[in-house]
Formats: sequence, structure tokens, C-alpha cells
Amino acid sequence: VYNAMNEHPDAPTLGELPPVKPFENAVLDFHAASCAVMENIGTFKVELCRTGRTDNVARVRIETIEGTATEAQDYIKINKVVTFEPGEVSHSIEVEIINDNQWEPDEEFYLRMALLHEKEARDGVQLGRISIMEIVILNDDEPGQISFQRRGLLVKESIGVAVIPVVRRNGADGEVSVRWRTIDKSAINKKDYEGGEGVLTFQNTEVELNIEIPIIDDMSAEKDEHFEVELYDPEGGAKLGSINRTAVTITNDDDFDTLLSKMVLLTNANMDQMKVHHETYVGQIKDALNVNGGDTENATGKDYVLHFVTFGWKVLFSLVPPPGLLGGWLCFFVSLGVIGFLTAIIGDLAAIFGCLVYLKDSVTAITFVALGTSLPDTFASMAAAKQEKYADNAIGNVTGSNSVNVFLGLGIPWLIASIYHKFKGTKFIVKSGNLAFSVGLFTGLSVLCLGLIMARRYLGFFGKTELGGNKFGKYLTGVIMISLWFLYVMLSSLQSYGYL
Repeated sequence: VYNAMNEHPDAPTLGELPPVKPFENAVLDFHAASCAVMENIGTFKVELCRTGRTDNVARVRIETIEGTATEAQDYIKINKVVTFEPGEVSHSIEVEIINDNQWEPDEEFYLRMALLHEKEARDGVQLGRISIMEIVILNDDEPGQISFQRRGLLVKESIGVAVIPVVRRNGADGEVSVRWRTIDKSAINKKDYEGGEGVLTFQNTEVELNIEIPIIDDMSAEKDEHFEVELYDPEGGAKLGSINRTAVTITNDDDFDTLLSKMVLLTNANMDQMKVHHETYVGQIKDALNVNGGDTENATGKDYVLHFVTFGWKVLFSLVPPPGLLGGWLCFFVSLGVIGFLTAIIGDLAAIFGCLVYLKDSVTAITFVALGTSLPDTFASMAAAKQEKYADNAIGNVTGSNSVNVFLGLGIPWLIASIYHKFKGTKFIVKSGNLAFSVGLFTGLSVLCLGLIMARRYLGFFGKTELGGNKFGKYLTGVIMISLWFLYVMLSSLQSYGYL
């Protein structure tokens, strides 16, 4: 380049190329500015580099400087002199890391180069740009997750001390701790148990500890109570597991020796209260007037809403004699009378409503009267179907209920009317209207329903079940049967008004 520029006519003359000066100093530095190693690596090597002058002896001091890592706890201190012989351009030193089994965040310390204090050792040697190196120690310890072994624990009131296991999973390195506290529910601290709060500490490799809660035995029969224990604020790198809260249920065992008596206590009742009926008017009227039968502690919002919505009906039916009187016959006949009375009321109200909206009695009967008498039976059948292994009770309930509605709900009023007209010397006449068409249509559609039920029993598409089965088949069956009912109502109404 110098020659070309000197020979160019328009360029200034630069003269001769100056000679290259030899390197005056050996330049020493680290090969990298930073490195990261696992805590369990033990000993590893760090590379030192020499550039520049290489024909002399170069000496440099290497020493460690603390960062978040501490000497003698996380690494072995280094303070040594490294010598580069003539012609030697690289050198390595060993750094030792201490593995302590205790979880801790990633830590770092530093290696620093420093020139020696002696003048002759400093001559011809200088430090490079990377004279300090960062070493990051990556943590390899797994402190694990702390949680309760199960979500609930059942203990007797006479047990003395409830032992609640706490486990440590997915790692057991180092010492970790977690705080715990009790939370009052139906069981009260200092009354039913000795609660409070505390700290649970797991040593290295420990995976299970227990929380001990004293249980107070008051020697009196009472219903089951419970409290909760919560884990929070873990330390030492541990985390909370999925079960950080458990419920401890205290069962009363005073004067109870058999499984049956314990079941009685769990239902918050005695043997008389477990029966479907009550022996006295007082008991059933009290249940009708109170939310959830008087058990307000366990009552939900739904119980309160249903109580106020059905309050009138509950009070009315609480006046029916208890089944325990006269072998149940008094309850039976009064219930039949109430059913007939309610059916008559529903029929008259439906007839009045039909008159107001200009509906014939025959149309009102198959719509409003049928819905008013059959909807409760539908819900009862649904409950029976869910609670029973087979569908027999559901089918038996709805057919029996409809039989009572027809033969007694309608038969008793007609019987009374017939007796009345007999004594008056008149004839009790009930016009048939479109009864023949309605009954024939209903019978035909019923055959279709029965055919659908038989098809469900034998077809794999429906799961070979009369009730339930796969979701699509279940909803398809429901849509078909509801459509048949609408078809029945529509055709009967059209025939009643003379369109068919």
C-alpha cells in the first residue's frame, strides 16, 4: 500500500514504511469474562491466556473475591502466583466448589488477576482487558414440595391428640421449614381442640413430619365438628404442594359402641329422627316451620330459598296425622282426602283460568291440570332414578302416582257429586266431549313411547339402558318424548275446537 501511494503521481510521498515495533509487554488475562458451573462439579479448571510478548517470564497473582457466594462455605479460597515460562501462552488453575446439600439461589464469586508488587516481576508484564472473571454457582439441590398427606382426617373425640402427617415430595435436600395454623370451623379453638400456629422444620433428607393437635373431650354427646389446618410461608426454597389445607373432623364416641349408633350421630339425629315419619304432631310441625328441619348450622342458601317458597305447603302437609298413629291408617285416609282436595282445587283453578282465557275444559285438563298434578311426580321419579340401582322405582312411582290422581283425585270428587245428586233426586251427567279421540291418541302415542323404551333396552346406540346412557342418546330420547307430548296436546286441542 505504501509503495502504491508513493508511486501515484497525484498522491503525496509517504516515505519508507516504519519498522514494526516488537511487543514490549506480555499481556495476561482470563480466557472468558464469566462462567457457570453446577454446585456438585467439585473441581474445575479456569484458563489463563498470554498474548503479546512471549519471550520472557510472566508472573501474576490470582485471588478470589466474595460475591453472594462465601469462601469456605461455597468455594475454596485461592491466593496463588501463576508463572508463564518463556513461550508459554496458556495456563490453567483449579477452582474447587463446595457442595452443601442446602438449597440456595444461584450465587457468584470472582477471580481477580493482580501484578506482583516486586518491580522486576512487573517489568514486561501487564494485565489485559479481562482481568476479573465471574464464576456463577448453579444450585443443584431440590428442597421439594411440602403438603398434607390427605385432604381430610377423621379422629375420635377421645383420641387425646390428633396426629396430622405432613410430607415432603419431589426432593429432600437441605433444611426447609413451613408455618402452620389452625382455622376454626364448627369446632372452636380452646373449646373442642387446642389449636394455634407453629413452625415445622424438615432437616436434610427428612420427608415426613407430624403436626400434633390436642383434642378436648368434653364427655358429652354432640354432633360431629371439624376444624382446618393450613400450611403457609415455606422457607429454604421449598414450595407448597397441592394439598396445603386439611380438614380434621372430630367424631363423638361417647356411649356409642356400634357402627349403627355412629351413623346415627353422623346424621345429627337419634333413632327416631332417622325414621321417615315423626311420632307426634309437634315434631313434624316443628320441622315444617324451621329451615332444614331445625338444623340451621348445616343449612345452605338453597335450603333457605326452598323453605320460604314451599312454606305454605310444608305447613299444610304437617297437619296430616303422623304414620305412627293407629298403624298408619289414619295418615293413609287423610292423605287420600288431601290429595282429592288438592286435585279438586287444581281442577277448579285451571277451569277458571281456562274460562278467563277462553280455553275449553278439555284443553285445560290436558295442559294446566296435567302439569299441576304430574310435575311433582316427575321430580320424584327423577330422584328415585338417580338414587336407585334400577329404574323400577322411577317407573313405579310415576304410574302409581298417576293412578292415584286419576282414580282417587278424580274418582272421589265424582263419587261425592254422584251421592249428592242421588239424594237430590237428580242425575249427575258428565259429557264425554272428545274423550274417545283423546284417549285413542294418547294410547297410540304411549305405544310409541313404549316402543322407544324397548329399543333403548336392546340397541347399543342407547347403551342398552332404559334410562341414562350416552349423552346424545339420552337427550334424543327426551326430545322425542317431549315432542310426542306436544303433538298430543296440539291434536287434542285442534279436535276439541272442531278443526279435526
